Amino acid sequence: MADNNIVIRSKELEGAEVSWFAPICNGDTDFLGEMPDRYKSNWENASNILLTADKLGYRNILCPSSYQVGQDTMSFVSAVAPLTSNINLLAAVRCGEIHPPMLARAIATIDHILKGRLTINIISSNLPGTELGSAERYQRSREVIEILKQAWTQDEIDYKGEYYNIKLNTEPVKPYQQNGGPLLYFGGYSPPGVELCAQHCDVYLMWPETETRLKELMTTMSEKAAGYRRTVDFGLRIHMIVRETEEEARAHAKKIMSKLDAEVGKEIRERALDAKSLGVSRQAEMRNASDLDGFVEDHLWTGIGRARSGCGAALVGNPDQILAKLQGYMDMGIRSFIFSGYPHLEECKLFAEHVLPRLKTFSLPQELGRIPSSAPATPLAAGKRK
Repeated sequence: MADNNIVIRSKELEGAEVSWFAPICNGDTDFLGEMPDRYKSNWENASNILLTADKLGYRNILCPSSYQVGQDTMSFVSAVAPLTSNINLLAAVRCGEIHPPMLARAIATIDHILKGRLTINIISSNLPGTELGSAERYQRSREVIEILKQAWTQDEIDYKGEYYNIKLNTEPVKPYQQNGGPLLYFGGYSPPGVELCAQHCDVYLMWPETETRLKELMTTMSEKAAGYRRTVDFGLRIHMIVRETEEEARAHAKKIMSKLDAEVGKEIRERALDAKSLGVSRQAEMRNASDLDGFVEDHLWTGIGRARSGCGAALVGNPDQILAKLQGYMDMGIRSFIFSGYPHLEECKLFAEHVLPRLKTFSLPQELGRIPSSAPATPLAAGKRK
């Protein structure tokens, strides 16, 4: 059961939504710090990983957003959507890039293509070439979310805010998912970000930290959400290295770091739009607290953060060890996992072979009643995987 101070939206559900990652932002390699041409952001590699995850039984997949090194997220999601069978797509939306009514229409269109298998990752970082303070960015995101919800649930957008003043009929923008439209996933650590998630979002995504610090984040979010008479679900975005033995898993961790130059790693970390965020600084703190091998607690390895910004740690171990770690997270109240690994296709297959069949999984939009009852259920969405 979850900690007494942690209140989760789907407290009656056992198991979790298990997701993978589509590297549409140059996030794939054999060795961290290197970027072979075959792994550079392209349709062929990213779509192959996504469609493989679909076939292997993953319930969702994150399609991230990054201007400098990435394909356009919404274009990618729209193109791959008709090729999928069961998997949900978690599309990252950088608030402010698209005029909110047009964004509402685009999301609704893709939601119908996917028959309700669309989820949205709300991003509040600066737009390329612009610079806003934290409070301003989150206020802009708040207005975008409130306009999206009006567009999806009302006959008219009637909105006056600091960034948008809109009065518009909403007939063309109703999504396939009822009861509020696609689920909103959100990651942010600053007080304005926590407030925004508590007020409007459905799943609070955290980056890897020690279990103690994760519980602190979850308790704070539960208390904030309660102030709005709401509850949220919790998710964890983390890398994965699982092998038949712990020794093999640790060996792979060392292998992917074996060609990293320290200066190259620093340049990779600092070029991201979120490089100076509070979340990134917390990842650095965790890395600095780790032992000589990079482990900050059992099977939680921080070495990977030396070569990337954002999510900077991996679970490393054999199948039993990984399963126990995940069960501990689920007992805390975490209901969604987004995994990735290097290279992504290989690690996607290995986790599906060694751990995924031993987990009970579900689709959060299905379980939370976002899919219309008259919609034909897909095989994986209809029941829980054993």
